[in-house]
Amino acid sequence: MPSAAARATAEPAVVRRLLIGVALVFLSLFLLLPLATVFIQAFERGVAAYFAALTEPVAWAAIKLTLLTAAIVVPLNTVFGVAAAWAIAKFEFRGKSLLITLIDLPFAVSPVIAGLIYVLLFGMRGWLGPWLGAHDIRIIFAVPGIVLATLFVTCPLVARELIPLMQAQGREAEEAAVVLGARGWQTFWRVTLPNIKWGLLYGVILCNARAMGEFGAVSVVSGHIRGLTNTMTLHVEVLYNEYNFAGAFAVASLLALLSLVTLAAKSLVEWKTQRVSVAERVGR
Repeated sequence: MPSAAARATAEPAVVRRLLIGVALVFLSLFLLLPLATVFIQAFERGVAAYFAALTEPVAWAAIKLTLLTAAIVVPLNTVFGVAAAWAIAKFEFRGKSLLITLIDLPFAVSPVIAGLIYVLLFGMRGWLGPWLGAHDIRIIFAVPGIVLATLFVTCPLVARELIPLMQAQGREAEEAAVVLGARGWQTFWRVTLPNIKWGLLYGVILCNARAMGEFGAVSVVSGHIRGLTNTMTLHVEVLYNEYNFAGAFAVASLLALLSLVTLAAKSLVEWKTQRVSVAERVGR
């Protein structure tokens, strides 16, 4: 029986090589080749020109704004994601399905539409615009608008990574901790958090990658003010439209490098998670 099952699920060597070859060709044409082109174009005028494009004041301001946005958005989404996943996976309450739907809403809404929503709310002609203007509070075409738009599009990433994980783990460990006298925070820090730490780290990595690479929603609310509201993605667009290809590809290569680092961290977390799962199965 095992050999028959193995034959039923195994493909001939020719078929396996063909499938692997097709996958490699596809990845080379649509992933590796464009990525290599970005770095080649970035260094086309030499290393000095590359670092000059990255260290000019406007580019440096875009880099700092991108990092600042990620530094604000990722912790907020982490807190929200953990709280939402804990509530959905561990408790039963009215409106649970509605909460799950609201968490998934940014997946269904275009980032550009999300940006327009904030313009309609906080713009000068929006619902709250006159009141904000009267109190000299700027949200649209300023850093708060960029943070809010990025927060919206990245909101589900941590929660959606944790909800199925915490549901699969069940509530037995938390219930046992409560029976033994543990309080709510003690149960979270000593029982829940250790069990979800790798899934949480995975969600944080994805959230950070999306926050740094967001374009659509940020483009609507930023106003494209150089040195003030342009993130790295918007700065690349501006440079490319001005035919400053060396500068555009230099900043784009930095974004690509950050993406590769994120991918490496994601792969490391996946590998660590698989090792932990295997160790738990062996222990049982």
